[in-house]
Amino acid sequence: MAGFAQAPREAVATAVRFTLEELATRAPGRSVEVRVPPYAAVQCIAGPVHRRGTPPSVVETDPVTWLDVATGQLSWDDALASGRVTASGERAALDQWLPLPLTP
Repeated sequence: MAGFAQAPREAVATAVRFTLEELATRAPGRSVEVRVPPYAAVQCIAGPVHRRGTPPSVVETDPVTWLDVATGQLSWDDALASGRVTASGERAALDQWLPLPLTP
């Protein structure tokens, strides 16, 4: 699914929100915050419950990179190695949940 960079802004925003919600459904919890500014952020992955401030584990990326990783166009390891994704904390590795199996 190449072409996220050329997609209309509204479509990218919707796709980011949908895929983040799907990640949170598949990996429920509150120990990792996944941020894709400016569109959305979710908390996911079981572990210590986070209540206030910055969570102990944070993943952040841009919308196009997130969609590439979420759909399997870019591997988690390649995204990290290239610096397109930043991940901190012991639970911040999302490779076991990505890519998302998006089926109708």
